Amino acid sequence: MNKRIVLHYISRAMLFGAALFLLPALVSIYYGERDVILLFVIIALAVAIISTPLAILKPKNTNMYNREALVTAAFLWVIFPVIGALPFYFSGAIPSFVDSVFESISGFTTTGASILSEVESLPRGILFWRSFTHWVGGMGVLVLLIAILPSSSHAMALMRAECPGPQVGKIMPKGKNSAAALYIIYAVITAVVCVLLFAGGMPLFDSVCTAMGTAGTGGFSVRNGGIADYNSAYIEGVLTGGMIAFGVNFSLYYFILIKRFKDVFKNGEMRVYLILIAIATAIVGVNIYPIYGSVGKSFRYSVFQVASIMTSTGFATADYCTWPMLSQVILLILMFIGACGGSTGGGFKVQRVIITYKSAMKSLKKIVHPNSVNLVKSDDKAMDNETVHGVLNYLVIYIGIVLFSIILLSVNNADFTTTVSSVVTCLNNIGPGLGGVGPTQNFGFYSDFSKCVLSVDMLLGRLECLPLVILISPSVWRKKF
Repeated sequence: MNKRIVLHYISRAMLFGAALFLLPALVSIYYGERDVILLFVIIALAVAIISTPLAILKPKNTNMYNREALVTAAFLWVIFPVIGALPFYFSGAIPSFVDSVFESISGFTTTGASILSEVESLPRGILFWRSFTHWVGGMGVLVLLIAILPSSSHAMALMRAECPGPQVGKIMPKGKNSAAALYIIYAVITAVVCVLLFAGGMPLFDSVCTAMGTAGTGGFSVRNGGIADYNSAYIEGVLTGGMIAFGVNFSLYYFILIKRFKDVFKNGEMRVYLILIAIATAIVGVNIYPIYGSVGKSFRYSVFQVASIMTSTGFATADYCTWPMLSQVILLILMFIGACGGSTGGGFKVQRVIITYKSAMKSLKKIVHPNSVNLVKSDDKAMDNETVHGVLNYLVIYIGIVLFSIILLSVNNADFTTTVSSVVTCLNNIGPGLGGVGPTQNFGFYSDFSKCVLSVDMLLGRLECLPLVILISPSVWRKKF
Protein backbone atom coordinates (compact mmCIF):
# COMPACT_ATOMS: atom_id res chain seq x y z
CA MET A 1 0.00 0.00 0.00
CA ASN A 2 1.46 3.33 -1.11
CA LYS A 3 0.11 5.39 1.79
CA ARG A 4 1.84 8.60 0.78
CA ILE A 5 0.11 8.79 -2.61
CA VAL A 6 -3.21 8.14 -0.86
CA LEU A 7 -2.56 11.00 1.58
CA HIS A 8 -1.43 13.22 -1.28
CA TYR A 9 -4.65 12.81 -3.25
CA ILE A 10 -6.86 13.10 -0.17
CA SER A 11 -5.07 16.36 0.70
CA ARG A 12 -5.48 17.67 -2.84
CA ALA A 13 -9.17 16.86 -2.72
CA MET A 14 -9.57 18.54 0.67
CA LEU A 15 -7.72 21.65 -0.52
CA PHE A 16 -10.10 21.79 -3.44
CA GLY A 17 -12.99 21.15 -1.06
CA ALA A 18 -11.97 24.18 0.99
CA ALA A 19 -12.67 26.34 -2.07
CA LEU A 20 -16.18 24.90 -2.32
CA PHE A 21 -17.12 26.55 0.97
CA LEU A 22 -16.58 29.96 -0.61
CA LEU A 23 -19.58 29.57 -2.92
CA PRO A 24 -22.20 29.40 -0.11
CA ALA A 25 -20.23 32.22 1.54
CA LEU A 26 -20.96 34.37 -1.53
CA VAL A 27 -24.64 33.45 -1.27
CA SER A 28 -24.57 34.51 2.38
CA ILE A 29 -22.94 37.81 1.40
CA TYR A 30 -25.78 38.47 -1.05
CA TYR A 31 -28.39 37.81 1.63
CA GLY A 32 -26.48 39.71 4.33
CA GLU A 33 -25.94 36.73 6.65
CA ARG A 34 -22.77 37.94 8.40
CA ASP A 35 -22.38 35.12 10.92
CA VAL A 36 -22.80 32.48 8.22
CA ILE A 37 -20.28 34.25 5.94
CA LEU A 38 -17.67 34.19 8.69
CA LEU A 39 -18.41 30.53 9.47
CA PHE A 40 -17.87 29.37 5.87
CA VAL A 41 -14.68 31.42 5.51
CA ILE A 42 -13.21 30.08 8.79
CA ILE A 43 -13.98 26.48 7.81
CA ALA A 44 -12.46 27.04 4.35
CA LEU A 45 -9.28 28.51 5.81
CA ALA A 46 -8.94 25.76 8.43
CA VAL A 47 -9.33 22.98 5.84
CA ALA A 48 -6.92 24.72 3.46
CA ILE A 49 -4.23 25.17 6.15
CA ILE A 50 -4.44 21.53 7.25
CA SER A 51 -4.41 20.04 3.74
CA THR A 52 -1.92 22.33 1.93
CA PRO A 53 1.41 20.73 3.05
CA LEU A 54 0.60 17.19 1.86
CA ALA A 55 -1.21 18.51 -1.21
CA ILE A 56 1.85 20.44 -2.39
CA LEU A 57 4.52 17.85 -1.54
CA LYS A 58 4.35 15.10 -4.15
CA PRO A 59 5.63 11.72 -2.89
CA LYS A 60 8.65 10.08 -4.53
CA ASN A 61 6.73 6.89 -5.18
CA THR A 62 3.75 7.92 -7.32
CA ASN A 63 2.52 4.42 -8.13
CA MET A 64 -1.22 4.05 -7.69
CA TYR A 65 -3.05 0.78 -8.27
CA ASN A 66 -6.66 -0.24 -7.72
CA ARG A 67 -6.35 -0.66 -3.97
CA GLU A 68 -4.79 2.80 -3.51
CA ALA A 69 -7.56 4.33 -5.62
CA LEU A 70 -10.27 2.49 -3.67
CA VAL A 71 -8.78 3.47 -0.30
CA THR A 72 -8.46 7.10 -1.47
CA ALA A 73 -12.12 7.18 -2.51
CA ALA A 74 -13.25 5.53 0.74
CA PHE A 75 -11.26 7.86 3.01
CA LEU A 76 -12.36 10.92 1.08
CA TRP A 77 -16.03 9.96 1.26
CA VAL A 78 -15.75 9.50 5.02
CA ILE A 79 -13.79 12.70 5.67
CA PHE A 80 -15.58 15.02 3.26
CA PRO A 81 -19.11 14.62 4.69
CA VAL A 82 -17.79 15.09 8.25
CA ILE A 83 -16.22 18.41 7.26
CA GLY A 84 -19.35 19.22 5.27
CA ALA A 85 -21.37 18.81 8.47
CA LEU A 86 -19.51 21.65 10.22
CA PRO A 87 -21.62 24.48 8.73
CA PHE A 88 -24.83 22.74 9.88
CA TYR A 89 -23.49 22.20 13.39
CA PHE A 90 -21.68 25.46 14.13
CA SER A 91 -24.42 27.61 12.59
CA GLY A 92 -26.91 26.04 14.99
CA ALA A 93 -29.09 24.88 12.09
CA ILE A 94 -28.68 21.31 13.36
CA PRO A 95 -27.64 21.31 17.06
CA SER A 96 -26.68 17.61 17.17
CA PHE A 97 -23.35 16.68 15.55
CA VAL A 98 -24.60 13.17 14.70
CA ASP A 99 -27.62 14.72 12.97
CA SER A 100 -25.36 17.18 11.16
CA VAL A 101 -23.16 14.35 9.85
CA PHE A 102 -26.26 12.36 8.83
CA GLU A 103 -27.58 15.36 6.87
CA SER A 104 -24.19 15.97 5.26
CA ILE A 105 -23.70 12.32 4.28
CA SER A 106 -27.23 12.28 2.90
CA GLY A 107 -26.36 15.36 0.85
CA PHE A 108 -23.03 14.20 -0.59
CA THR A 109 -24.29 10.68 -1.30
CA THR A 110 -27.34 12.29 -2.98
CA THR A 111 -29.69 10.30 -0.77
CA GLY A 112 -31.89 13.16 0.39
CA ALA A 113 -32.92 11.50 3.65
CA SER A 114 -33.31 14.32 6.16
CA ILE A 115 -33.67 14.73 9.91
CA LEU A 116 -35.14 18.22 9.44
CA SER A 117 -38.87 18.87 9.57
CA GLU A 118 -38.55 22.62 8.98
CA VAL A 119 -36.06 24.16 6.55
CA GLU A 120 -37.50 27.49 5.43
CA SER A 121 -36.20 29.31 8.52
CA LEU A 122 -32.59 28.25 7.86
CA PRO A 123 -30.10 30.84 6.54
CA ARG A 124 -29.94 30.92 2.74
CA GLY A 125 -26.23 30.15 2.80
CA ILE A 126 -26.90 26.95 4.76
CA LEU A 127 -29.77 25.96 2.46
CA PHE A 128 -27.56 26.55 -0.57
CA TRP A 129 -24.75 24.45 0.95
CA ARG A 130 -27.26 21.68 1.69
CA SER A 131 -28.33 21.51 -1.96
CA PHE A 132 -24.81 22.12 -3.27
CA THR A 133 -23.63 18.92 -1.56
CA HIS A 134 -26.02 17.07 -3.89
CA TRP A 135 -24.47 18.64 -6.96
CA VAL A 136 -20.88 17.97 -5.87
CA GLY A 137 -21.64 14.42 -4.76
CA GLY A 138 -23.75 13.55 -7.81
CA MET A 139 -20.96 13.18 -10.32
CA GLY A 140 -18.35 12.66 -7.62
CA VAL A 141 -15.79 14.70 -5.70
CA LEU A 142 -12.82 12.91 -7.24
CA VAL A 143 -14.21 13.21 -10.76
CA LEU A 144 -14.58 16.97 -10.26
CA LEU A 145 -11.04 17.12 -8.88
CA ILE A 146 -9.69 15.22 -11.90
CA ALA A 147 -11.62 17.47 -14.28
CA ILE A 148 -10.20 20.79 -13.07
CA LEU A 149 -6.71 20.00 -11.77
CA PRO A 150 -3.61 19.43 -13.94
CA SER A 151 -3.40 16.12 -15.75
CA SER A 152 -3.00 13.00 -13.64
CA SER A 153 -1.83 9.55 -14.68
CA HIS A 154 -4.13 8.12 -12.01
CA ALA A 155 -7.34 9.64 -13.42
CA MET A 156 -9.04 6.45 -14.59
CA ALA A 157 -8.16 4.47 -11.45
CA LEU A 158 -9.73 7.20 -9.29
CA MET A 159 -12.79 7.49 -11.55
CA ARG A 160 -13.41 3.75 -11.41
CA ALA A 161 -13.15 3.83 -7.61
CA GLU A 162 -15.80 6.53 -7.29
CA CYS A 163 -18.19 6.24 -10.25
CA PRO A 164 -21.25 4.02 -9.84
CA GLY A 165 -21.98 1.10 -12.15
CA PRO A 166 -20.54 -2.28 -13.07
CA GLN A 167 -18.41 -0.81 -15.87
CA VAL A 168 -16.58 2.51 -16.04
CA GLY A 169 -14.72 3.28 -19.23
CA LYS A 170 -13.13 6.18 -21.03
CA ILE A 171 -15.18 8.25 -23.43
CA MET A 172 -11.98 10.06 -24.48
CA PRO A 173 -8.35 8.84 -24.70
CA LYS A 174 -7.33 10.54 -21.43
CA GLY A 175 -9.12 10.00 -18.12
CA LYS A 176 -8.84 13.72 -17.28
CA ASN A 177 -10.54 14.67 -20.55
CA SER A 178 -13.29 12.13 -19.87
CA ALA A 179 -13.90 13.66 -16.43
CA ALA A 180 -13.94 17.19 -17.86
CA ALA A 181 -16.38 16.21 -20.63
CA LEU A 182 -18.72 14.51 -18.16
CA TYR A 183 -18.73 17.52 -15.84
CA ILE A 184 -19.37 19.98 -18.69
CA ILE A 185 -22.38 17.91 -19.78
CA TYR A 186 -23.49 17.68 -16.15
CA ALA A 187 -23.23 21.46 -15.65
CA VAL A 188 -25.00 22.30 -18.92
CA ILE A 189 -28.00 20.06 -18.20
CA THR A 190 -28.16 21.47 -14.66
CA ALA A 191 -28.23 25.01 -16.08
CA VAL A 192 -30.99 24.07 -18.54
CA VAL A 193 -33.15 22.66 -15.73
CA CYS A 194 -32.52 25.78 -13.64
CA VAL A 195 -33.53 28.13 -16.48
CA LEU A 196 -36.67 26.14 -17.23
CA LEU A 197 -37.71 26.17 -13.57
CA PHE A 198 -37.13 29.91 -13.32
CA ALA A 199 -39.11 30.45 -16.53
CA GLY A 200 -41.99 28.55 -14.92
CA GLY A 201 -42.26 31.01 -12.05
CA MET A 202 -40.05 29.35 -9.45
CA PRO A 203 -37.93 31.92 -7.52
CA LEU A 204 -34.29 32.09 -8.67
CA PHE A 205 -32.83 30.80 -5.38
CA ASP A 206 -35.31 27.92 -5.34
CA SER A 207 -34.57 27.19 -9.02
CA VAL A 208 -30.82 26.95 -8.44
CA CYS A 209 -31.13 24.73 -5.37
CA THR A 210 -33.80 22.50 -6.93
CA ALA A 211 -31.78 22.14 -10.15
CA MET A 212 -28.73 21.05 -8.13
CA GLY A 213 -30.87 18.52 -6.24
CA THR A 214 -32.27 17.22 -9.54
CA ALA A 215 -28.83 16.98 -11.15
CA GLY A 216 -27.39 15.01 -8.25
CA THR A 217 -30.64 13.03 -8.00
CA GLY A 218 -30.60 14.04 -4.34
CA GLY A 219 -33.97 15.46 -3.37
CA PHE A 220 -33.32 18.14 -0.75
CA SER A 221 -35.83 20.96 -1.11
CA VAL A 222 -35.82 24.53 0.21
CA ARG A 223 -39.54 24.30 1.02
CA ASN A 224 -41.06 22.51 4.01
CA GLY A 225 -43.64 20.87 1.76
CA GLY A 226 -41.10 20.01 -0.93
CA ILE A 227 -42.00 20.25 -4.62
CA ALA A 228 -45.70 19.89 -3.76
CA ASP A 229 -45.60 23.45 -2.35
CA TYR A 230 -45.29 24.92 -5.85
CA ASN A 231 -48.40 23.05 -7.07
CA SER A 232 -47.35 23.50 -10.68
CA ALA A 233 -47.80 20.89 -13.40
CA TYR A 234 -45.17 22.73 -15.48
CA ILE A 235 -42.52 22.61 -12.72
CA GLU A 236 -43.29 18.94 -12.08
CA GLY A 237 -42.99 18.23 -15.80
CA VAL A 238 -39.58 19.94 -16.00
CA LEU A 239 -38.35 18.04 -12.95
CA THR A 240 -39.71 14.73 -14.26
CA GLY A 241 -37.78 15.20 -17.51
CA GLY A 242 -34.71 16.34 -15.60
CA MET A 243 -34.74 13.38 -13.22
CA ILE A 244 -35.10 10.90 -16.07
CA ALA A 245 -32.29 12.66 -17.97
CA PHE A 246 -29.89 12.50 -15.02
CA GLY A 247 -30.70 8.81 -14.57
CA VAL A 248 -29.22 8.01 -18.00
CA ASN A 249 -25.60 6.97 -18.48
CA PHE A 250 -23.74 10.24 -19.18
CA SER A 251 -21.55 8.58 -21.80
CA LEU A 252 -24.60 8.51 -24.07
CA TYR A 253 -24.82 12.31 -24.01
CA TYR A 254 -21.23 12.48 -25.17
CA PHE A 255 -22.02 10.05 -27.97
CA ILE A 256 -24.87 12.34 -29.05
CA LEU A 257 -22.49 15.31 -29.15
CA ILE A 258 -20.03 13.46 -31.40
CA LYS A 259 -22.94 12.09 -33.50
CA ARG A 260 -22.51 8.44 -32.58
CA PHE A 261 -26.28 8.00 -32.62
CA LYS A 262 -26.12 4.24 -33.28
CA ASP A 263 -24.36 3.69 -29.95
CA VAL A 264 -27.18 5.56 -28.23
CA PHE A 265 -30.09 3.82 -29.94
CA LYS A 266 -28.69 0.32 -29.49
CA ASN A 267 -27.95 0.84 -25.78
CA GLY A 268 -29.96 -1.89 -24.10
CA GLU A 269 -29.70 -0.46 -20.60
CA MET A 270 -31.32 2.84 -21.61
CA ARG A 271 -34.14 1.03 -23.41
CA VAL A 272 -34.90 -1.14 -20.38
CA TYR A 273 -34.67 1.91 -18.11
CA LEU A 274 -37.22 3.88 -20.14
CA ILE A 275 -39.50 0.84 -20.59
CA LEU A 276 -39.53 0.20 -16.83
CA ILE A 277 -40.47 3.84 -16.17
CA ALA A 278 -43.27 3.63 -18.74
CA ILE A 279 -44.67 0.33 -17.41
CA ALA A 280 -44.46 1.42 -13.77
CA THR A 281 -46.12 4.75 -14.58
CA ALA A 282 -48.97 2.97 -16.36
CA ILE A 283 -49.58 0.47 -13.54
CA VAL A 284 -49.40 3.10 -10.79
CA GLY A 285 -51.50 5.55 -12.82
CA VAL A 286 -54.31 3.03 -13.27
CA ASN A 287 -54.04 1.93 -9.63
CA ILE A 288 -54.38 5.47 -8.20
CA TYR A 289 -57.06 6.63 -10.68
CA PRO A 290 -59.90 6.07 -8.16
CA ILE A 291 -58.14 8.44 -5.74
CA TYR A 292 -57.80 11.37 -8.15
CA GLY A 293 -60.69 10.63 -10.54
CA SER A 294 -58.80 12.13 -13.46
CA VAL A 295 -56.51 10.59 -16.07
CA GLY A 296 -54.42 13.77 -16.18
CA LYS A 297 -53.87 13.97 -12.43
CA SER A 298 -53.23 10.23 -12.13
CA PHE A 299 -50.56 10.44 -14.83
CA ARG A 300 -49.08 13.63 -13.37
CA TYR A 301 -48.58 12.13 -9.91
CA SER A 302 -47.64 8.62 -11.03
CA VAL A 303 -44.94 9.63 -13.56
CA PHE A 304 -43.37 12.11 -11.13
CA GLN A 305 -43.17 9.63 -8.24
CA VAL A 306 -42.00 6.79 -10.50
CA ALA A 307 -39.25 8.95 -12.06
CA SER A 308 -38.22 10.28 -8.65
CA ILE A 309 -37.95 6.82 -7.06
CA MET A 310 -36.40 5.08 -10.08
CA THR A 311 -33.68 7.71 -10.37
CA SER A 312 -33.25 7.83 -6.57
CA THR A 313 -33.95 11.58 -6.52
CA GLY A 314 -36.50 11.47 -3.73
CA PHE A 315 -38.63 14.49 -4.63
CA ALA A 316 -42.32 13.95 -3.92
CA THR A 317 -45.55 15.70 -4.91
CA ALA A 318 -47.89 13.23 -3.22
CA ASP A 319 -47.93 11.07 -0.10
CA TYR A 320 -47.60 7.71 -1.83
CA CYS A 321 -47.80 5.97 1.57
CA THR A 322 -51.57 6.54 1.30
CA TRP A 323 -51.74 4.96 -2.16
CA PRO A 324 -52.96 1.36 -2.73
CA MET A 325 -50.52 -1.40 -1.77
CA LEU A 326 -49.84 -2.32 -5.42
CA SER A 327 -48.47 1.17 -6.11
CA GLN A 328 -46.33 1.08 -2.98
CA VAL A 329 -44.89 -2.32 -3.95
CA ILE A 330 -44.09 -1.06 -7.45
CA LEU A 331 -42.24 1.91 -5.97
CA LEU A 332 -40.39 -0.37 -3.54
CA ILE A 333 -39.21 -2.54 -6.44
CA LEU A 334 -38.03 0.56 -8.30
CA MET A 335 -36.02 1.57 -5.20
CA PHE A 336 -34.03 -1.64 -5.59
CA ILE A 337 -33.55 -1.38 -9.37
CA GLY A 338 -32.43 2.25 -9.53
CA ALA A 339 -31.09 4.18 -12.52
CA CYS A 340 -28.49 3.43 -15.19
CA GLY A 341 -24.82 2.81 -14.51
CA GLY A 342 -22.69 5.89 -15.14
CA SER A 343 -25.52 8.22 -14.11
CA THR A 344 -25.96 10.23 -10.92
CA GLY A 345 -28.77 7.87 -9.83
CA GLY A 346 -28.53 5.24 -7.13
CA GLY A 347 -29.90 1.74 -6.67
CA PHE A 348 -28.65 -1.65 -7.84
CA LYS A 349 -28.52 -0.25 -11.40
CA VAL A 350 -30.47 -1.35 -14.46
CA GLN A 351 -27.34 -2.74 -16.09
CA ARG A 352 -26.72 -5.06 -13.15
CA VAL A 353 -30.34 -6.25 -13.26
CA ILE A 354 -29.94 -7.06 -16.96
CA ILE A 355 -26.65 -8.89 -16.41
CA THR A 356 -28.09 -10.86 -13.46
CA TYR A 357 -31.13 -11.87 -15.52
CA LYS A 358 -29.03 -12.90 -18.54
CA SER A 359 -26.62 -14.83 -16.32
CA ALA A 360 -29.54 -16.72 -14.76
CA MET A 361 -30.94 -17.54 -18.23
CA LYS A 362 -27.49 -18.72 -19.31
CA SER A 363 -27.32 -21.11 -16.33
CA LEU A 364 -30.79 -22.49 -17.09
CA LYS A 365 -29.90 -23.07 -20.76
CA LYS A 366 -26.71 -24.82 -19.67
CA ILE A 367 -28.75 -27.23 -17.55
CA VAL A 368 -31.07 -28.04 -20.45
CA HIS A 369 -28.31 -28.11 -23.10
CA PRO A 370 -25.03 -29.03 -21.32
CA ASN A 371 -22.92 -28.87 -24.49
CA SER A 372 -24.19 -25.52 -25.71
CA VAL A 373 -22.09 -22.36 -25.63
CA ASN A 374 -24.02 -19.48 -24.08
CA LEU A 375 -22.60 -16.01 -23.59
CA VAL A 376 -23.88 -13.11 -21.55
CA LYS A 377 -24.13 -10.23 -24.02
CA SER A 378 -24.63 -6.51 -23.62
CA ASP A 379 -25.48 -4.48 -26.72
CA ASP A 380 -24.54 -7.47 -28.91
CA LYS A 381 -21.10 -7.71 -27.28
CA ALA A 382 -20.06 -10.66 -25.14
CA MET A 383 -19.31 -9.63 -21.56
CA ASP A 384 -16.16 -10.97 -19.94
CA ASN A 385 -16.57 -13.38 -17.04
CA GLU A 386 -14.89 -10.96 -14.65
CA THR A 387 -17.67 -8.38 -15.12
CA VAL A 388 -20.43 -10.98 -14.80
CA HIS A 389 -18.89 -12.51 -11.67
CA GLY A 390 -18.37 -9.02 -10.27
CA VAL A 391 -22.09 -8.27 -10.62
CA LEU A 392 -23.10 -11.55 -8.97
CA ASN A 393 -20.59 -11.01 -6.14
CA TYR A 394 -21.94 -7.50 -5.65
CA LEU A 395 -25.48 -8.89 -5.45
CA VAL A 396 -24.44 -11.25 -2.64
CA ILE A 397 -22.71 -8.45 -0.72
CA TYR A 398 -25.66 -6.13 -1.36
CA ILE A 399 -28.21 -8.61 0.03
CA GLY A 400 -25.97 -9.30 3.03
CA ILE A 401 -25.72 -5.60 3.86
CA VAL A 402 -29.50 -5.16 3.55
CA LEU A 403 -30.21 -8.03 5.94
CA PHE A 404 -27.51 -7.06 8.45
CA SER A 405 -28.62 -3.42 8.46
CA ILE A 406 -32.26 -4.41 9.03
CA ILE A 407 -31.19 -6.47 12.06
CA LEU A 408 -29.19 -3.53 13.47
CA LEU A 409 -31.98 -1.04 12.80
CA SER A 410 -34.60 -3.27 14.43
CA VAL A 411 -33.07 -2.27 17.79
CA ASN A 412 -34.90 1.04 17.33
CA ASN A 413 -38.26 -0.80 17.55
CA ALA A 414 -39.85 0.96 14.58
CA ASP A 415 -42.53 -0.97 12.66
CA PHE A 416 -41.49 -3.50 10.01
CA THR A 417 -42.32 -1.34 6.97
CA THR A 418 -40.43 1.65 8.36
CA THR A 419 -37.39 -0.43 9.35
CA VAL A 420 -37.03 -2.27 6.04
CA SER A 421 -37.86 0.80 3.98
CA SER A 422 -35.29 2.93 5.86
CA VAL A 423 -32.49 0.51 5.00
CA VAL A 424 -33.58 0.12 1.38
CA THR A 425 -33.97 3.83 0.78
CA CYS A 426 -30.63 4.74 2.40
CA LEU A 427 -28.59 1.94 0.82
CA ASN A 428 -30.05 2.80 -2.59
CA ASN A 429 -29.63 6.56 -1.98
CA ILE A 430 -33.34 7.23 -2.55
CA GLY A 431 -34.31 9.54 0.35
CA PRO A 432 -37.89 9.12 1.53
CA GLY A 433 -39.20 5.60 1.94
CA LEU A 434 -42.42 4.05 3.22
CA GLY A 435 -44.12 4.05 6.60
CA GLY A 436 -42.56 6.35 9.18
CA VAL A 437 -39.96 7.64 6.69
CA GLY A 438 -42.42 8.43 3.91
CA PRO A 439 -42.42 11.65 1.84
CA THR A 440 -44.21 13.63 4.57
CA GLN A 441 -41.96 12.29 7.37
CA ASN A 442 -38.24 12.38 8.19
CA PHE A 443 -35.51 10.36 9.92
CA GLY A 444 -35.26 12.56 12.98
CA PHE A 445 -36.98 10.08 15.32
CA TYR A 446 -34.21 7.48 14.99
CA SER A 447 -31.60 7.05 17.75
CA ASP A 448 -28.01 8.16 17.16
CA PHE A 449 -26.99 4.51 16.74
CA SER A 450 -29.62 3.95 14.03
CA LYS A 451 -28.60 7.16 12.27
CA CYS A 452 -24.99 5.93 12.25
CA VAL A 453 -26.09 2.61 10.73
CA LEU A 454 -28.09 4.41 8.03
CA SER A 455 -25.20 6.82 7.40
CA VAL A 456 -22.89 3.89 6.71
CA ASP A 457 -25.57 2.42 4.42
CA MET A 458 -25.70 5.68 2.45
CA LEU A 459 -21.92 5.62 2.00
CA LEU A 460 -21.95 1.94 1.03
CA GLY A 461 -24.68 2.63 -1.51
CA ARG A 462 -22.94 5.64 -3.07
CA LEU A 463 -19.56 3.89 -3.34
CA GLU A 464 -21.20 0.54 -4.13
CA CYS A 465 -19.62 -1.23 -1.17
CA LEU A 466 -16.17 -2.16 -2.47
CA PRO A 467 -14.10 0.90 -1.43
CA LEU A 468 -15.37 0.82 2.17
CA VAL A 469 -14.98 -2.96 2.38
CA ILE A 470 -11.40 -2.62 1.09
CA LEU A 471 -10.75 0.16 3.61
CA ILE A 472 -11.45 -2.08 6.62
CA SER A 473 -9.72 -5.15 5.15
CA PRO A 474 -6.54 -5.97 7.18
CA SER A 475 -4.77 -7.46 4.14
CA VAL A 476 -4.75 -4.08 2.40
CA TRP A 477 -2.63 -2.54 5.14
CA ARG A 478 -0.11 -5.34 5.71
CA LYS A 479 2.47 -4.32 3.12
CA LYS A 480 4.68 -1.44 4.07
CA PHE A 481 5.14 1.30 1.50
